[in-house]
Amino acid sequence: MDLLTSPDAWLAFATLFALELVLGIDNVVFISILTNRLPESQRQRARIVGLSLAMIMRIVLLFFASWIVGLTDPIWSPGDGRFEFSGRDLILIAGGLFLVYKAVSEIHHKLEGEFEDESVTSGVTSTFGRVIVQILLIDAVFSLDSVITAVGMVDELAIMVAAVVLSIGLMMVIAGRISDFVNAHPTVKMLALAFLVLIGTTLIAEGFDYHISKPLIYGPIAFAIGVESLNLIYARNVAKRRSVRRPEAVHLISKYEEDAG
Repeated sequence: MDLLTSPDAWLAFATLFALELVLGIDNVVFISILTNRLPESQRQRARIVGLSLAMIMRIVLLFFASWIVGLTDPIWSPGDGRFEFSGRDLILIAGGLFLVYKAVSEIHHKLEGEFEDESVTSGVTSTFGRVIVQILLIDAVFSLDSVITAVGMVDELAIMVAAVVLSIGLMMVIAGRISDFVNAHPTVKMLALAFLVLIGTTLIAEGFDYHISKPLIYGPIAFAIGVESLNLIYARNVAKRRSVRRPEAVHLISKYEEDAG
């Protein structure tokens, strides 16, 4: 009952919910790119399964918070001991490399691949099981980072679970719209892929103990989204103006032209 009436509890919930929402959007973008390789009939199911796995994984990890915190202890120090890697560091590095690889591969496919109808070939290039496995791998990375941050911000397990369930539930509702919007606009999809490269690079840096402030990452991302939104509005307005036919000018025939005709 104290949790429902405590202002600090509500503030912690709102902060954690916002964090989970940001990480959830990253996850949705990645899932939309992977599921685009599936037949249309399987994409919605893959998105729901992927986000459900993310929610289940984060809730399970929250119940093992002490073990998660223990992953920050150094377990490997190669060479001269300049770098010390914990279990969390190794997972972040592996996940970042995987994310960068997938995003760069997709960018290369868009720029250098032969023109083809993805709705026809997507069922050949990927299977439902393969897509789910890849979603599960990146879910593990995002979930680990999210849970460690949540444990450092909030002490109450109920608040953490509620923030996770509500944020991912919201993502399930809007995932289809986000995916359709990204796939319908090539420039937005390329921008999203660039964001994934940036986020993957950030995960790798975090694994090497180079902490990058979140505002320094998501600030430029928000600015780029704003610029792209202006471009989309401009393109829509231009298309709308071109679709409106101007009335043809009235041509008056002079007396001399009438006689000549």
